[in-house]
Amino acid sequence: MTTMDAIRTEGLTRLFGDITAVQDLTMRVPQGSVFGLLGPNGAGKTTTVRMLTALIAPSEGKAWVDGLRVGKQDKDIRRRVGVLTETPGLYEQLTAARNLEIFARLYEVPDPAGAVEKYLRMLGLWDRRDDLAGTYSKGMRQKLAIARTLMHEPRILFLDEPTAGLDPASARLVRDFIRDLKTQGRTIILCTHNMEEADELCDEIGLFSSRMIAQGTPKELRQRLFGRMVVFHLAQDALAIAPMVENVSGVMEVQAVDNKLVVRVANPEQDNPAIVNALVAVGAGIQFVGEMRHSLEDVYLQLIEEGGHGEN
Repeated sequence: MTTMDAIRTEGLTRLFGDITAVQDLTMRVPQGSVFGLLGPNGAGKTTTVRMLTALIAPSEGKAWVDGLRVGKQDKDIRRRVGVLTETPGLYEQLTAARNLEIFARLYEVPDPAGAVEKYLRMLGLWDRRDDLAGTYSKGMRQKLAIARTLMHEPRILFLDEPTAGLDPASARLVRDFIRDLKTQGRTIILCTHNMEEADELCDEIGLFSSRMIAQGTPKELRQRLFGRMVVFHLAQDALAIAPMVENVSGVMEVQAVDNKLVVRVANPEQDNPAIVNALVAVGAGIQFVGEMRHSLEDVYLQLIEEGGHGEN
């Protein structure tokens, strides 16, 4: 395993009796990146996280987390990772500060009180530190759970739906916090069904349904499926003009929609000038040019449909 990989798996598989929850998973996650693990409910994402955090053993295959071998250095792995589950349990009859202090002491944090104050302040909860966790709103509980995940300064974080149920302001705070954690060199595995959030935060994405269907940056996955679509807005109907650009070098497909030409090309920066020249040559009035951007949801739905759905 190279020093640039925070996580690497080779053929990682987990069986529960006759049910295959995770099958032949091979992936690499670079250090200091945000990696989105996306897939339908029952796809095996939680099982994967449990294996990578040394909570359950793989049935087959190998995995390394921060250079440590899963199944052989499990105690050290648990000390280096932090896990935010989708429904984190808190001691509701204890104060927020006491919740964090207990966790800090379990991890033998050198200065528990300092760690508690640091993260409660960072997440805007310091003024409510002496309130019982059971009196917190759902958003405040989620932020408290995130603070608890960070008490022992883990190098790798696994965050399961970190903004689920949060109001827009709280969700934005959490997303900004995730960006800050990345700048500190931490690696973050983000499990989410929020495609806009994944698109905004993730350096790479793995689309997953018991096995890895596709992995890459959001931009790479879009281009792999759809190429790049450039829209030329014209001053006249585009139907008669469409044939004039079909043979231009680099053009893969042309569609006419009212006064718009939608052109699929591999490299707009390289191919657009020739298309513009062809349009000008036939007297087309170009009003403006823009690139059509498929959503990450479009990519997700198509790849999951092609790759199969989770059944466990």
